[in-house]
Amino acid sequence: MEDQLKELIPFLRDKNPQVRQIALSNLLGQTPEGSPHRSIFLRGLGGGLQKPKETDIVRDLKLLCRDQLAVAHDAFRALVNLSDSPLLVPFLSEPAFLTFLVSYILNADSILADLASMLLSNLTASSSPCAALLALKVPIIPTPSSSSPPFPTQSRSGTCSAPVPYPSGEPQDIFALPLLIDAFVQGASIDPSGDISSRKRKGELHFLASVFANISSSPAGRTFFVTPRPTDPLNTNSTNEYPLAKIVAFTEHKDTIRRGGVASTLKNCAFHAQAHRAILSPDTEAVVVPPSTVSAPGIDALPCILLPLAGSEELDLEDQEKLPSALQFLPPTKKREADSALRLMHVETLLLLCTTRWGRDYLRDHGVYEIIRGAHMEETVDKVSEHIERLVQLLKGEEGVETADRCDVARAEVQEDDDDEDSRIEEV
Repeated sequence: MEDQLKELIPFLRDKNPQVRQIALSNLLGQTPEGSPHRSIFLRGLGGGLQKPKETDIVRDLKLLCRDQLAVAHDAFRALVNLSDSPLLVPFLSEPAFLTFLVSYILNADSILADLASMLLSNLTASSSPCAALLALKVPIIPTPSSSSPPFPTQSRSGTCSAPVPYPSGEPQDIFALPLLIDAFVQGASIDPSGDISSRKRKGELHFLASVFANISSSPAGRTFFVTPRPTDPLNTNSTNEYPLAKIVAFTEHKDTIRRGGVASTLKNCAFHAQAHRAILSPDTEAVVVPPSTVSAPGIDALPCILLPLAGSEELDLEDQEKLPSALQFLPPTKKREADSALRLMHVETLLLLCTTRWGRDYLRDHGVYEIIRGAHMEETVDKVSEHIERLVQLLKGEEGVETADRCDVARAEVQEDDDDEDSRIEEV
């Protein structure tokens, strides 16, 4: 059987697209983990004393991502499935392919942008692609009309043709990550039940949330999210904004991948104690995160952390007035986050925000105890309940040496309990 499958590999380069499609569709079933003949894709990629070298089949799959729809669809699926292998990661994160992958996701007309986002999510589960993505710039041609999105020149493929007329002007090299955040925000407004041909952006890009979570797991990634940047990546004179502020609202999104990735990004950024004031402050206040001297409106993340933990219980008027406006007088239909892993993540974020005195005082003054008291009454998962109880100890305890000790313990426990769910490899 393996010899027969190997005989199909040269047909991936056949001039006839139907032949390429048949060959690839027969190979695709061997790409998921545990497949009996998966080794044909990984053999020869390196290991031991060998210098890593890209094989023909890997090079073919990367090229086929630019092919016609049926072929490109299967090529992306194959690479998504294979990207759990450390042997393959260096060849999928090399500059040329990473630039294509990001450019393809950024192009609003890319039909397979969601599969490309899954591949990028899997790649960023490794540290080296995260570092590469943080530094990556992609060539973009800005368009004079606000109704026409900027054109990433390296996105051209069989499933993403160049715009007509082709935009005038010279390409500008723009940092990729701010552009991906803007595309992620645009993807949230898509109606998945609508006709794909009529959508302004073809992909929903939910898996970019996992990309952001993976990147923010490193100190450099956290620094990116809590360092002010121009709101418009193509206009350096636009108002400054924290990148994290653009995505925090999605903790209540209906898609689990999107809201889970955003919750994980928020939690990771909360490990950066100097950013606590910026994370919690409302957007009416300008805040600086040292060592930067550039200010930007506060991220106002507290409502986005508390809303998934809040239910429909009634509070006294005095308690209501403590709460952020988004949590006051919630409707009787309000439901808490159904996923216990995400509830735990939000409680862990609050624990991390309690590790600074300013953070504890802010949480006390803005009704956090009142919300988590109700959450604790309805919680059915012991691990979540235990973390809520630790949070209550920090919020209701008297300030002093003992409180500082409990904060150190809380920080250590959150790190220890991290299951790194957003770094898991997806298969299709």
